Amino acid sequence: KNQGGELLNRIKGVRKKLSQELGFLIPPVHIRDNLDLQPNQYRITLMGVNMGEAEVYHDREMAINPGQVFGAIQGVATRDPAFGLDAVWIGKEQTDQAQSLGYTVVDASTVVATHMSQLLSNHAAQLLGHEEVQNLLDMVARAQPKLVEGLIPGVMSLGTLVKVLQNLLTEGVPVRDMRTVLQTLVEYAPRSQDPDVLTAACRIALRRLIVQEIIGGESVIPVITLAPELERILHQSLQAGGAEGAGIEPGLAERMQKSLTEAAQRQELEGQAAVLLTSGVLRNTLARFVKNSIPGLRVLSYQEIPDDKQIRIVSAVGQQ
Repeated sequence: KNQGGELLNRIKGVRKKLSQELGFLIPPVHIRDNLDLQPNQYRITLMGVNMGEAEVYHDREMAINPGQVFGAIQGVATRDPAFGLDAVWIGKEQTDQAQSLGYTVVDASTVVATHMSQLLSNHAAQLLGHEEVQNLLDMVARAQPKLVEGLIPGVMSLGTLVKVLQNLLTEGVPVRDMRTVLQTLVEYAPRSQDPDVLTAACRIALRRLIVQEIIGGESVIPVITLAPELERILHQSLQAGGAEGAGIEPGLAERMQKSLTEAAQRQELEGQAAVLLTSGVLRNTLARFVKNSIPGLRVLSYQEIPDDKQIRIVSAVGQQ
């Protein structure tokens, strides 16, 4: 309770920052006591569903191992709840020692706020519904009425627009550039009402933003590719198994996941983004394939590479 005010301020800051980054207003966060929890335990729920929980010690600091430290430190072993990194709860008098060994040291309020921020980012699509999308349309209409006029329901339904925006958020693409999204939908919605097709068109239109989110201002994108023979097999599997890739032979899927995991880990160890570059036909299926098993791997199509960016192939999965 002594740190309640500080935690509340951290949470307000997280909500404001995420709202700006994602492009829509994050709903309010409510804090309440739960006598079913242990004294040091907290739980984060979204729409009544438990999304994450952990223990914190208000009188200690969490020393997080970022991947390489130069010695061990005494304390209560744990894991950082936001990213699953090895960590140790230490006394505040050990902070200088932990930092000198390479640990990242944060207080209990920061642990909770970071965990919440990560969960909200990962489940942003669930926070965006019809009411939130209508508010976005109203905001755009005030500045550019002609762009919004007649779009809903003349060209597409509000439900289809909601699904497209949720698709973008699910893949880590913010929706703050609604002008570009709506312009793209005005052009493509008369041809197709398939949310996946419309999402792909929006991704291409937002390619500069997508790539900037991945590599910042760098001019070269390090990418992992699939060997031509593997791409051919996947194309055949997709045609046989439908849009969800159900036709991918289980043994092949297992080998692909293993190879992609290893390639992504090598990129992360080098401090570089892990990006899989593939054809537009396969991009959506592969993005779903790696979403939960390799969450750090971003999947781009060739059409999503901006003209002013170059690619550098760092590995080819399936290459003999």
